Amino acid sequence: MPQPSAQVTAAEISRIAGVTRATVSNWRRRHEDFPAPSGGTDSSPLYDLESVRAWLASRGHASAASPSEELRTTLRLRAQSGGGRTSEDLLLLVLAAGRSPKELTAVTELPDADLAARAQRDAASVADAVPGAGPVRFEASDAAVLRALYACVRDEGGQAALGVLAERELEESAASGAYRTPAPLADLLVRLIPGSPARVLDPACGSGTLLEAAARRGARELYGQDTLPVQARRSAVGLMLAAPEAEVTVRAADSLRADAFPELLADAVLCNPPYGVRDWGHDELAYDPRWAYGVPPRAESELAWVQHALAHLTPGGYAVLLLPPATAGRASGRRVRAELVRSGALRAVIALPVGASAPLHIGLQVWVLQRPEPGGPERKSVLFVDAATDTSPTAGRGGAAVPRTRGGSRSASVDWDEVAARALGAWRAFIEDPDTFEGEPGVAHAAGVLDLLDDVVDLSPARLVRTSRADVDPTELAAEADAARRDLVAAATSLARVAGQEGWSATGAAAREWRTASASDLARGGALTLLRTVPEAARGRGDGGGEERAGARAVLTGSDIARGSGPTGDPAELRCDTAPVVAVGDVLVRAVVSGDGSMVRVAGEEDAGALLGPHVHLFRPDPARLDPWFLAGFLGAEENIAGASTGSTALTVSPGRLRVPLLPLEEQRRYGEAFRHVHALRTEARRAMLLAEETARLLAGGLTGGQLLPSRDGGS
Repeated sequence: MPQPSAQVTAAEISRIAGVTRATVSNWRRRHEDFPAPSGGTDSSPLYDLESVRAWLASRGHASAASPSEELRTTLRLRAQSGGGRTSEDLLLLVLAAGRSPKELTAVTELPDADLAARAQRDAASVADAVPGAGPVRFEASDAAVLRALYACVRDEGGQAALGVLAERELEESAASGAYRTPAPLADLLVRLIPGSPARVLDPACGSGTLLEAAARRGARELYGQDTLPVQARRSAVGLMLAAPEAEVTVRAADSLRADAFPELLADAVLCNPPYGVRDWGHDELAYDPRWAYGVPPRAESELAWVQHALAHLTPGGYAVLLLPPATAGRASGRRVRAELVRSGALRAVIALPVGASAPLHIGLQVWVLQRPEPGGPERKSVLFVDAATDTSPTAGRGGAAVPRTRGGSRSASVDWDEVAARALGAWRAFIEDPDTFEGEPGVAHAAGVLDLLDDVVDLSPARLVRTSRADVDPTELAAEADAARRDLVAAATSLARVAGQEGWSATGAAAREWRTASASDLARGGALTLLRTVPEAARGRGDGGGEERAGARAVLTGSDIARGSGPTGDPAELRCDTAPVVAVGDVLVRAVVSGDGSMVRVAGEEDAGALLGPHVHLFRPDPARLDPWFLAGFLGAEENIAGASTGSTALTVSPGRLRVPLLPLEEQRRYGEAFRHVHALRTEARRAMLLAEETARLLAGGLTGGQLLPSRDGGS
């Protein structure tokens, strides 16, 4: 009996072709030869997969799908046919394949029956390492999925395949509220722990991002627990791939109700717990010995997680938790907060910008805690840091009080370099000598324990880190405001000049179409070289090693590209001795998508010699075949970036999937000059906008603070 033809949705066509849904809709309207729907409904049509692939091949899109997209599509089609292998079985294969990726080309070429037998042996070899894994049996009918998985591990790594499988199982289990902690935030949380803890616990480990970050900083015993079995399995496999030298133990159960490690005392605890959970076990755990600081109220599950973390620390050990801001001020948690402060267990509260992590519309907080040591030093103060905005009253052109995110936007962009510098700088200065810590107005303040123990015990940094305008010199502020105003006038004049230039015309009645090639194809053909920086820990070679080579070189980061600044990254944090050196004419693309700032830039003289940061892709074009500004203009197109991006909470760019039109070099140069003009326009507009905001802020702050007087004619 013939097998039914596989069918795909418009969304899957967009992933196969490496374009957006809007592009697929345009194809359907504009091209009469686009395959007609073969099933589905008028609102959700389905298309024959082979017909779609043939049509895409005729237009140069056949190779656009990445191995991870092929795996995603194959899994969906397999489930559609009623067959389907569970993600749990395939997770075992990811772990086994990730340990010997060099052998996978030969494996994918095996006949179907031999491939199934090989996969079954691979899965059995690692079954004991994954929590809840049962016996696995593969059949020849699973060959398509097995080949796609092996190819994905071979070409993109085990983590990419792991992410695809976890997506499907989370959908199948109807799990909600499972969010991956962004990598820069995970790194910050780990760096807040003094020293180098060897044994680390995450009692709500999710996909294991925090434990991976701990492994990169030297942790060698990793313990994780999560209430979702799919997350526990994903975390176990991901940690064993990312940290092959570490001892990994992950369990699937509710940490509050069924602690899998009741006797464990860790050097450090990291946790991004679930928020706002009322059914966390309040009644059944009322007399639990973990509640050394008071029984958490029913509405305060976050304070239960705080005490769970403290209970699992060795005396003097640190815990770092990511919590919602309400935890710091809700009336119901006042008594527990008071005891945490009184005992010295709470060491710091750090406010993060909106958009730092899901839920993206809330400015989350980091709580740093330390388990008191018997007979240890008395802790007289708690550090509060506002890393969300710069509210210094004298902030000028080097430190204007500007928000770091777009509040409430899913595309909010966080300047992680500045957030980390502010939080870590204040924290390290505080723990070095808490009694003499002076803080910074509007940024950091050490509040005395007695001052905090009032009727509300409100631990919100925004309330405790206050800017005092009393010491601001009126003459100095007036001079700074006048200088900012003059700069604004000059910037507005420059913007008007650039905006007045014309360099384009309409193509006619219809938009121009052209054949394109993926960046991977161009790299294979020698037209460009794709480079990136891979931290040493990601390759299993430990931490450090790159500092001597880096020397005094700065590191060009994704934040530098977004802000349009020169290289500002710290080479000591690069943890890599093979980072590419940026050259003039290189095209740099941020690896993480956001709506704030530029995604792409062409390296100039000011960038030459800098080391490439870990979240930046470098495209080095052959100048005899590709114009850099032409390349940058098309690589940075919104539709191109969207089509090459994957992820849910955080979108990451797959550089090889970005597409470039195939045009003669002379025509490329004409486009390149147009893109250079667009870049100048954007740069001048951003400069004028920032100066306008700064000037207005200085004037408003001076008028309300009493340093400036309005002029008699009503001006300022």
